[in-house]
Amino acid sequence: MMFRKCIAEYVGTFILVFAGTSAIVVNDLSGGIVTHVGIAMVFGLVVASMIYTFGDISGAHINPAVTLAFWYAKRFPGRAVIPYVLSQVLGAITASLLVYILFLKHETFGATLPTGTLSQSFLLELILTFILMLTIINVATGAQEKGIMAGVAIGGVVGLEALFAGPISGASMNPARSIGPALMSGQFKALWLYILAPIIGACLAIVCCRCVKEKACCR
Repeated sequence: MMFRKCIAEYVGTFILVFAGTSAIVVNDLSGGIVTHVGIAMVFGLVVASMIYTFGDISGAHINPAVTLAFWYAKRFPGRAVIPYVLSQVLGAITASLLVYILFLKHETFGATLPTGTLSQSFLLELILTFILMLTIINVATGAQEKGIMAGVAIGGVVGLEALFAGPISGASMNPARSIGPALMSGQFKALWLYILAPIIGACLAIVCCRCVKEKACCR
C-alpha cells in the first residue's frame, strides 16, 4: 500500500514540475507565446488534474510542505512523512532532468528566483503557502485531497497565487518544485527560502485552522 502511494506521489510531482517548468521554459524560448497568465493556468490546472488522478490513492499531496502540515495537524502518520517527501523530491528531480534534456539552451529550467529582495520573497512564499494550506485543510478528507470540488478549489488557489505573485517570487509554494530546477541549473542562492518559507506557511495554516474552527480541523 505504501509503495503504491509513494509511486503516486512520485508521478504526481513529476507531472506537476514537468508541466509547470516546461511552460516557463517554452514561454521564454518562444518569445512569450505562453504568457504569464498561461503559465499560471498550467500550474493551477495540473494541480487540479493530479488531485483528481491520485487523490484516492495517496491524497495527492505532491508537495513536502503539505505532507508536513498534514502530519503537524495529526492527520498523517509520522512514519509515512519521509517516504512521501523523498518520492516528491525524486519526482521533481526527474522532471527537471527531463526538462534539462529537452531544453539544453535554457539557463534556469524553470527555477524559482526572487526578482526583489530575499526577505520579500520569503514573506511572500510564506503567505502564499499559508493561503494554499488553509484551503487544502478545509476541503481535504483526512490527509487526502479528493472530492468533486477539492481539485477545483486547490487548483484555483494555485493558479490565482501564481498570477499575482509569480513575477516576484515565482510562486513556488512547494519545496520539491524548487529543488528540481535548482539542481539542474545550479541556482542555489535562494533555494533555502523556497524550502523553509512554504513549510512555515503551511504549518501556520494549521495553527490558524485550530483557532477559527469550532470543531478543530486538526487535533
